[in-house]
Amino acid sequence: MKRFSLLLTALIAISLLSIPGALTAGTVEGTITVKGARDARDAVIYVDKIDGKAFEAPKEHAKIDQKNMVFIPHVLPVLAGTRVDFHNSDAVLHNVFTPDRVADKFNLGTWPQGQVKSYTFKNVGSAVMLCNVHPEMEAFVVVLPTPYFAKTGPDGKFRIEGVPAGTHTVKVWHEKLKAQAVSVAVPAEGAATVSFALSK
Repeated sequence: MKRFSLLLTALIAISLLSIPGALTAGTVEGTITVKGARDARDAVIYVDKIDGKAFEAPKEHAKIDQKNMVFIPHVLPVLAGTRVDFHNSDAVLHNVFTPDRVADKFNLGTWPQGQVKSYTFKNVGSAVMLCNVHPEMEAFVVVLPTPYFAKTGPDGKFRIEGVPAGTHTVKVWHEKLKAQAVSVAVPAEGAATVSFALSK
């Protein structure tokens, strides 16, 4: 029995080594610093498109809630093709629309508490989410070309795991600030460290 177990383990290891990209995924991590914003939260760091690779959209829907007259979360990064459910948790009517072409300038209409409407974000880019009932409400859906992304908290730190080994372009999205893209060599094991300084 022990000999069979060892043999099975060896066969699994050999099969993994024969799969392109198997056991060759690293991490991209680092810190965002900002000038012109209260802190470094809600920056989206992502690996740009990878030649020869296509990514299937997740079956699980992403979610944005409308609660206490606020979109939650304020920034939602998703892989292209992801379906996003828009909830209304307030005891008032809410609406969701966007003027941005990347999301076909959709308007989901207005609906009451407890109901959900959805939209599939197919095109890479960012789209502002607005409510025509409450013009002070605002959120962003950031549609990305790969599943390798992270969003910062107030401390500006980020970590993207499972990135294929190789040299990739890493970019940052922020609703008000900008940063230059960088080329990052991701190791087969371990982490590549990169920092971004965002400014107007």
